[in-house]
Amino acid sequence: MFVDSHCHLEGPKFAADRGDVLFRAQEAGLEALVAIGNGNGPEEMDCGVRLADGHDWIWATAGVHPHEARLADETGLQKLDELAQHPKVIAVGEIGLDYHYDHSPREVQREVFVRQMEVARARKKPIVIHNRPSESTENAWVDLLHLLEQHWASSGLGGVLHCFTGELKHAQAALDMGFLISFAGNVSYPKAQNIREAAKAVPLDRMLIETDAPYLAPIPYRGKRNEPAYVVETARHIAELRGITREEVGRATTENFYRFFNLR
Repeated sequence: MFVDSHCHLEGPKFAADRGDVLFRAQEAGLEALVAIGNGNGPEEMDCGVRLADGHDWIWATAGVHPHEARLADETGLQKLDELAQHPKVIAVGEIGLDYHYDHSPREVQREVFVRQMEVARARKKPIVIHNRPSESTENAWVDLLHLLEQHWASSGLGGVLHCFTGELKHAQAALDMGFLISFAGNVSYPKAQNIREAAKAVPLDRMLIETDAPYLAPIPYRGKRNEPAYVVETARHIAELRGITREEVGRATTENFYRFFNLR
């Protein structure tokens, strides 16, 4: 009983064996996964929907990643609005800020983030957040939380902080605005003590787990292509931190997923 709440399965890394990957996921005990709809920019944001449409246990999102924010024009935002009305699209995302790579100018990232929140609010969809600060400062967290407070909190729709890498204070600020906190395989990495502290402290009924496949494979798969079946290992690492069983983590995060997205 597990859900991978965030994975990217549309790309070339899965072209040769995507069907086998999905089979292994179900064999590992996954009953749902979320195919993130970013692709390489606005023209490909339907990639999650294309996968979800062929499988009754797969859901999707759609959105412009901050890396490609510079490509988001009115046509792209209109496409997002249309996709947000698709019955398989449960959230707008992943959207947010990335000050680590700065593939798009920060001002443009902020503007496009706000515009996508406007679409999500209009279509009554929660949002899935990507946030990565630069190495030297947490300014992306300051900007992100400010924009959420200013443009999103009043919607009451909440969302998911995907692949959480911040500090507990950042998680708490998001929890206060109705977000769930999602943990990926990097919770198992030796230097990720801040992530482990958050994974111990976030209430179990406000938590999700994910792979972010094909990235961030958990130990013992680190360095390999990640895939949805490995979310079970992330559950195991969190269970060890909290002194409970892997199955308890799986059951709780699965229930959280269905409850938050109103899928049952």
